[in-house]
Amino acid sequence: MSELGARRHRARERALEILYEAAIKERPLESVLAALTVAPDDYAVALVRAAEASRERADVLIEQNSHAWALERLALIDHLIMRLALGEWWSDGAPPTAVILDEAVELAVTYSTDGSGAFVNGVLAACVAGGR
Repeated sequence: MSELGARRHRARERALEILYEAAIKERPLESVLAALTVAPDDYAVALVRAAEASRERADVLIEQNSHAWALERLALIDHLIMRLALGEWWSDGAPPTAVILDEAVELAVTYSTDGSGAFVNGVLAACVAGGR
């Protein structure tokens, strides 16, 4: 992995941590960001804000493509990973779609259940199939 790829991977992990903290504590993302003692990387902040800005759009697309799984039934971490990936995908200057999907699958394999990588991959592949 290139140095840029490694930095962005760490930024995605940090963004996921921030999204998870906000969800678990039921606090606004900006409040969570402001309370951090160590400021996250600029790319992590951009990812968090992109995920939040596209939250409703992403949730509709995720629910449409999760084949009869209501959002409330999804594992929280899987849901956040997909929201994060779609927010990045819709961002200006986004990396290639394959990179975003691969990173999302890697996050799911690392931080979620045994079947989460395949589930996240399938749902996100269906979400991006129609284009931006």
